[in-house]
Amino acid sequence: MSDIIQLLPDSVANQIAAGEVVQRPASAVKELVENAIDSGADKIQLILKDAGKALIQVIDNGSGMSATDARMCFERHATSKIRKAEDLFAIRTMGFRGEAMASIAAIAHVETKTRRHDDELGSCIIIEGSEVVSQEPCATSAGTSTSVKNLFYNIPARRNFLKSNPVELRHIIDEFQRVALAHPQIFFTMHHDGQEVYHLPASQLKQRIVHLFGNNYNQRLVPVEEDTTIINLRGFVGKPEFAKRTRGEQFFFVNNRFIRDNYLNHAVMTAFEELLPEDTYPFYVLYIDIDPSKIDINVHPTKTEIKYQDEKSIYAIIRSAVKRSLGRYNITPSLDFDQENSIEHLITAKPLEQITPPSISFNPDFNPFDTPAKASAPRETSYQSANNPYRGGMPNNWETLYEISKQPTQQAQQEILPDDSFEVNNQSVSKNSERQLFQIHNRYILSQIKSGFMLINQQAAHERILYERFLQQLQNHSGTSQQSLFPQSVTLNGSDFALLMELLPDIKALGFDIREFGKNTVVVDGIPADVTQANEHQLLEHLLEGFKNNLAILKLDKRDNLARTLARNAATKAGTKLTLEEMNLLIDQLFACQMPNIALNGKPVISTFTLNELAERFEK
Repeated sequence: MSDIIQLLPDSVANQIAAGEVVQRPASAVKELVENAIDSGADKIQLILKDAGKALIQVIDNGSGMSATDARMCFERHATSKIRKAEDLFAIRTMGFRGEAMASIAAIAHVETKTRRHDDELGSCIIIEGSEVVSQEPCATSAGTSTSVKNLFYNIPARRNFLKSNPVELRHIIDEFQRVALAHPQIFFTMHHDGQEVYHLPASQLKQRIVHLFGNNYNQRLVPVEEDTTIINLRGFVGKPEFAKRTRGEQFFFVNNRFIRDNYLNHAVMTAFEELLPEDTYPFYVLYIDIDPSKIDINVHPTKTEIKYQDEKSIYAIIRSAVKRSLGRYNITPSLDFDQENSIEHLITAKPLEQITPPSISFNPDFNPFDTPAKASAPRETSYQSANNPYRGGMPNNWETLYEISKQPTQQAQQEILPDDSFEVNNQSVSKNSERQLFQIHNRYILSQIKSGFMLINQQAAHERILYERFLQQLQNHSGTSQQSLFPQSVTLNGSDFALLMELLPDIKALGFDIREFGKNTVVVDGIPADVTQANEHQLLEHLLEGFKNNLAILKLDKRDNLARTLARNAATKAGTKLTLEEMNLLIDQLFACQMPNIALNGKPVISTFTLNELAERFEK
């Protein structure tokens, strides 16, 4: 029997390796931008077409490469970052594996133009599917420009698995934000389909955060700084009142490299203990500077996981530093016992001879029972002028102004629904019978039924009503809009703006009247008629935040997710007092739903209690 084991061709091996290094366009963007940073560039441009599927171009003014280096960088395991295995524990650069460029060249059309600052001519090299098509001298600016076209052109299965352009663009923005946060001293720009998405001049960290996430973050940041023999920690955390229900704005950097670490994230969350609402996550950007010999970054090809020698000490330092910063800037309540015990310092001591006792002065001739010789006439109010026809008394029959037509409640209810019954927990409930309604603690509605009574969760009921209504509007594109008297402009961060553009047709179907207005900005001319919240910026932020949260946890359909999120934001909240008419209308609309007894979280909306159950509780 002949031998069956043989070496794979380099092109096939590179395609296999590309599956680990380059999973989507965002992965290629990350590798190319990190190479530009390692070259010493202080100005980096990112140009995209079709969310990176058609073109990814990174231009930098770094050191550039010679003709030999330009060819060698596309070989597997070719790198300028390390020379021996011991160098892995002294790495300060972003890359070191030497796999990225070879993997990208194996699955795309790559063109690289590069020139060193001391050279007169540069080099242009074109590679298609790991094969060098041409390499020749060329005139180009100092630095490197790498263009990646037709990503996954020779792997159709991988290309078919890519998501839509807005989704892939959001992943690219996430990677771009991480790199830009790690290096605020570098000037970054990002263009997509001819439009500038980001323009980030070199600045301090706080300004970089504001440029990336919006001006409203300027008032949300609390600085953190701690220097120890183990690590040096610096950065910012967000104030607890601005915490969100979705993850995504939590950034850890170790030696300027973005990492994911649930253990260190738990340290930050513990520092926020008892300050955050349930299921919310604070914003933070924290930088850890540590001796490279005490960490191992060669854990995964994506280089987002790190192992530490003394992770428990790092955990304790991060937790205490964040907790102290929150207390120092009066985010957490504190008591200063030293100050309270030194009240005597607030009193200035004086000699006894300079202290004068208080005295009382009065008029001995004053008589409170004396009346003035001339009584003052009562002063007229502002509306009782000489031309007021009602001066001196009220008009006759004024009660008729406040008479309202007394229409029976049953008549209004019968116009909504026919009088039939509904079954809840095997109990017959009449929809339009005479109801005796009570609101308990402004949270529950109690209604008497033939067999006992039922309790309705008013917030869950309204969420169910609005959810089915919004879902129908999305299917029929029949949402009605309530126009704003003064249109409001809303500026979002790049990721949220891309998500809003992806959802814009469905959002308009719900009743939003939104138009694009410049960079990462929209103008809201109207909101759905069923939404009572007037703050357009807060409404859009909550809508996008809830959509991302549902997408990560429940994996819902896009329209179902939108309807569910908007229903929860627009529903009447627990603690709201309702009138008798509002309670009747809420019950009628609830019974008209397809699934009136199931809340959006899967729990019951209605609970019934029979007379027999009550008798068992009170009778022996």
